[in-house]
Amino acid sequence: MSDTERQSQDAASTGTGYRVLARKYRPKDFTDLMVGQEPMVQTLTNAFETGRIAQAYMLTGVRGVGKTTTARILARALNYKTAEIDKPTIDLRIPGDHCQAIMEGRHVDVIEMDAASHTGIDDIREIIEQVRYRPVSARYKVYIIDEVHMLSTQAFNGLLKTLEEPPEHVKFIFATTEIRKVPITVLSRCQRFDLRRISASDLVGLFTTIASKEGIEAEPDALAMIARAAEGSARDGLSLLDQAIAHGGGAVLAESVRGMLGLADRARIVDLFQHVIKGDVAAALGEFESQYEAGANSVAVLTDLADFTHLVTRLKYVPDAANDPSLSEIERTKGAEFSQGVAVTALSRIWQMLLKGIPEVEASSRPSGAAEMVLIRLAHAAHLPAPEDAARRLAEFSENNGGARSPSPSGNGGGNGGATVSYQDNVMARAAEAAAPRPQPAGPTAMLRVVQNSDPQSLAVGRTEAKAADAPQPLVRVNSVSDIANLAGEKRDVKIKALVRNFVRPVRVQPGILDVNLTEGAPGTLLNELALKLKEWTGIHWIVSLSREAGQPTMVEAEANAKAQQVSDARQDPDVAAILSQFPGAKIIDVRVRAPEPEEEEGPVQAPATAESEEGDILPGDDIEF
Repeated sequence: MSDTERQSQDAASTGTGYRVLARKYRPKDFTDLMVGQEPMVQTLTNAFETGRIAQAYMLTGVRGVGKTTTARILARALNYKTAEIDKPTIDLRIPGDHCQAIMEGRHVDVIEMDAASHTGIDDIREIIEQVRYRPVSARYKVYIIDEVHMLSTQAFNGLLKTLEEPPEHVKFIFATTEIRKVPITVLSRCQRFDLRRISASDLVGLFTTIASKEGIEAEPDALAMIARAAEGSARDGLSLLDQAIAHGGGAVLAESVRGMLGLADRARIVDLFQHVIKGDVAAALGEFESQYEAGANSVAVLTDLADFTHLVTRLKYVPDAANDPSLSEIERTKGAEFSQGVAVTALSRIWQMLLKGIPEVEASSRPSGAAEMVLIRLAHAAHLPAPEDAARRLAEFSENNGGARSPSPSGNGGGNGGATVSYQDNVMARAAEAAAPRPQPAGPTAMLRVVQNSDPQSLAVGRTEAKAADAPQPLVRVNSVSDIANLAGEKRDVKIKALVRNFVRPVRVQPGILDVNLTEGAPGTLLNELALKLKEWTGIHWIVSLSREAGQPTMVEAEANAKAQQVSDARQDPDVAAILSQFPGAKIIDVRVRAPEPEEEEGPVQAPATAESEEGDILPGDDIEF
């Protein structure tokens, strides 16, 4: 008779109910806790051996990693007593006088409290009043408070003094999943242990051992699926294993587990990944549709696709990761193959698009349609070269003045990822060929020119023809800050014109490059706006950078300096000086420079002196106002 049949017969005869695997195989001592929690067990072992036992412990971790169970085992170790041993110890292989009652949660000196239902100061006040009394039968009175972060602020404050200086016969053990919600004043009074997530490989080993003890037939692939779905929680994994045993009629089969969890076949996920990186939209959509009709959830398919993308990327840098027992054979072999043929940039792009697409599918009213749109985007992106490759290769062609050098396919046909790399190289070759200069026809050609006061949006958007030996030329020449201000005036952009005149101190100005220094009070977005406007107005990309050099004066500063120099020159003129001396309080307000006319008509003369006259040194056409 198998263990399962014997257990069912005993349950039927005694009238007791079935104990789920998570309770039946709950760890009883620190030896069982060694699954995934080795650092904590080692610390407690050394502390107990040296007698350095703290007055309070804080256990934190995700759900199902064994916080409450660890607290009970720790309480058992503190109160361990047998005929031969009467002291705290980690060696709990032989059950002691208090062990059974403590592990079942019914010992009078080990008080367990759920902070989620006892959150107030009154509950803590009751504990404070009881700690003064010594334990009834055990060595220590142990208070286990689960989900301690649920306590109110007043409850935490009321516990502080007792927690810092408890009686020598009292120990506190706290457990929480939200360690950040626990006040730092409480944390500072406790020894903290972070219970780690249990790795998938450890969970697979645990499930295999339990299935063997239960006499259950379990396929390795099925246990690996359950371990991945548990996400590091032993309790969640055992609950899923219980469900899988019931779902499979006493056997844990990969097909039944896949249907129970709504997962896609891992082999078919690999096929879907291959279609995506090849850019085969039709094949990718067909594969997804067949998985969806087989019962796979749309979100689960994309999540598994993201997991496999992460696996391929990880194998590129950590080949030993293929030894993970939670991986299937096809994941191990195909993942290593793809890691050799697919570029990191392509994998990173797929990963980012899936991270954005999965929430869209979850929030969509038509998940399957949304998932198909995500796959279409992924397959389309496989045809696109990496941005850095495109920029590098186009720069090489520009530097070589349109040389005949062209990228050749990689020729990597050995791996599934080779098709993708080769296709990207072909796309790059076509892009570089399109960007290369074309020979000029012998006949007349149409030339682009800027029409003043025309609508910028009416200009044709596209690639402009360039000379064979020159880089693309701007539609409008810009050689100074004054040219930029005039161009902004022509485009009727008053804001940019005013900002350039008032805040920009030029350091270097040439087509495509603008190094400037800014005066105090300049907007933080000025350089970005200027780069966008110059690209729009001139037709070329501009690099606008902030220089540490002082630069030349701004246009407003230059005009003010020029005006001050004109006033100073006018003040030095003898006639103007005589006039100023004859009229006390008179001052020079403005100096206007007028270009000389070919034939000057007779009339009122405001500034009769010229540079050649004997009467003064005022420049030709100067207007002096008082």
